[in-house]
Amino acid sequence: MNLPVRQTTTPRPKMKEADLGFGRVFADHMMIAEYTAEQGWQNARIEPYGPMAMDPAAGVFHYGQAMFEGLKAFRTADGGVSLFRPEHHCARMQRGAPRLCMPSVEPKLMQAWASQLVKVDEAWVPSSAGTALYLRPTLIATEGYLGVRPASRYTFFIISSPVGAYYAGGVKPVRIWVEREQTRAAHGGLGSVKAGANYAASLLAAQNAKKEGYDQVLWLDADKHEQIEEVGTMNLFAYVGDELVTPPLSDSILAGVTRDCVIQLARDAGIKVVERTITMSEVQAAHAKGSLKEVFGSGTAAVISPVGELALGGKTKLSINKGEVGPLAGRLYEEISGIQRGTRPDKYGWLTKV
Repeated sequence: MNLPVRQTTTPRPKMKEADLGFGRVFADHMMIAEYTAEQGWQNARIEPYGPMAMDPAAGVFHYGQAMFEGLKAFRTADGGVSLFRPEHHCARMQRGAPRLCMPSVEPKLMQAWASQLVKVDEAWVPSSAGTALYLRPTLIATEGYLGVRPASRYTFFIISSPVGAYYAGGVKPVRIWVEREQTRAAHGGLGSVKAGANYAASLLAAQNAKKEGYDQVLWLDADKHEQIEEVGTMNLFAYVGDELVTPPLSDSILAGVTRDCVIQLARDAGIKVVERTITMSEVQAAHAKGSLKEVFGSGTAAVISPVGELALGGKTKLSINKGEVGPLAGRLYEEISGIQRGTRPDKYGWLTKV
């Protein structure tokens, strides 16, 4: 379906691509639609980016019914624009919405809406290496009421932001604080859903880690704080001996799209990938005997984020690969980035032309 488009009359100023950073500037337009229990999704359209009027009693403010996705559009080597694995992002949002008692958007419809928004704001898709147009589909409860229950009205919208590298200065190892007290998610909770509440729960620990000079937090299980779950907002991989190990998906771990890319690429390169529980004790033991080769995170925003140091508290610190980018992490970053930008063959069919 072709959405009605109301073009902006006041185009927003564009920033130099070298100065983009991440999530600081936004394109001219947004896609928006409303939902009611009686009529379903309706009034889908594209309009100029701007504030939305909302009832102060809207469920999103009081009961936290909010979730989002994140995917990217890339300027490919041939000058065209492609979305990277949009069907997986749309399907993940559809899977997650029922956990928050929210209506889902059918994945093909959501992908079509995202594609049309990118077409309208195609001029905002940057072309420099390491850049992309980041799309943020968002679903919120908008019915005004007080009383603990699911809302009956919702708004779905997509905004977009031209972005540079997630980490300023490009791919380099990050220093990670191992969090032993606070918890990102527990079994039976919202950890496998991109709910806004997950990110609110992570802020204090991340803030404390940065005060100590660390870039992010390594999250452990909520019970004994021993099993590794995620690193920052990314899935985690540890290259131990001849195995690339990553925690198995569960209701406390997000099914990352980039995680799936890493698994496919590593296996096709002949690396043994194992999805199993991995503990901090195992990581420490592997580090002590020299079999811990690399640790890195994977996610849409950063793609691959090598870990150069793990701080376990006190003076105990583990230096990973001498604090340098490991060969596997570097190779995976180059491979995924190359496919995204069309400079390497897309033999997996991960790109969808807009």
